[in-house]
Amino acid sequence: MKAVKTEIENFIMDNSWLFWYLPEDKKSKVSKELLLESVLNYGTMDECLKIIKLLGYKESLEILENAKGRKKGNYYPEIYNFFYLYLKKHA
Repeated sequence: MKAVKTEIENFIMDNSWLFWYLPEDKKSKVSKELLLESVLNYGTMDECLKIIKLLGYKESLEILENAKGRKKGNYYPEIYNFFYLYLKKHA
């Protein structure tokens, strides 16, 4: 019996172009940190809002707040600032 895909796995498969560098069998195992980073940096606003809704405002904010050093540096500064302020307001 095949396992049922979660909404996050479906989101990843629907937006697999964001993870072009990963083999197909690894895409569903993307960490939440990498998922949020990739979508916020390269996705459309609709995709950004959808992944925030799937992860939850609070968890998305925690992921941003816990990004330190190189992980924080992977976000475009203006993207990090915008979504940090947005999530801080809505979480």
